[in-house]
Amino acid sequence: MCQLPSSRAETNLRVLAIIPAYNEEGCIEATVDEFTSVVPECDYLVVNDGSSDQTEAICKRRGFNYVSHPVNLGLTGGFQTGCRYALEHGYDAVIQFDADGQHMPKYVTPMIERMERDGADIVIGSRFVDEEKPVSARMIGSRLITSIIKLTCGQTINDPTSGMRLFNRKMVGEFVSRFDFGPEPDSVAFLLRKGAKVSEVQVQMRERQAGESYLNAWKSISYMARTCMSILFVQWFR
Repeated sequence: MCQLPSSRAETNLRVLAIIPAYNEEGCIEATVDEFTSVVPECDYLVVNDGSSDQTEAICKRRGFNYVSHPVNLGLTGGFQTGCRYALEHGYDAVIQFDADGQHMPKYVTPMIERMERDGADIVIGSRFVDEEKPVSARMIGSRLITSIIKLTCGQTINDPTSGMRLFNRKMVGEFVSRFDFGPEPDSVAFLLRKGAKVSEVQVQMRERQAGESYLNAWKSISYMARTCMSILFVQWFR
């Protein structure tokens, strides 16, 4: 159970961190250890997404709370598995938390506090609330997604590609009920149009601590293009 600080003792949110993991043997142990050390009040679930390395063996040896897919289903499948677990076990909210060490657990509590203070449905851990986006090809894509969300939804999301997102129980239900609904910017845009309230909290993120990201330069461009097309066109038919 995630109990907020004593200054907000009336708050009693149960929050589950969903940690999708695919071939994260180099990171998963340190990620879970840091999370449980910094945010011991929050529960977590590692979703081993059909890893072919030692990710599952490490989780089993360390006694981590985890489930395993027999094959790789991707981020959407892993996150949806975590959402189903959260609903079945009575959690009030879930936070999407990367297994690769980029996300810093010290920001989890401020994000929960923001959800409570603002009555937000979604809270994004944003790198660019108080800081400027650097000039790079990837950030050009991020700026474009921000502009398209503003155009289609009327709200500015400063860091639409951040993977550190907190969703309340109502939003979790949306992810469980839709087979093609993943924790991505186009889903956030869809939920915005349906009336969801979104807030952002300034965070910092680290570089991946071990292993390699599946997003190379070409995949990054492809991802940005698909996301923009989905927000502009596909989302309207959901």
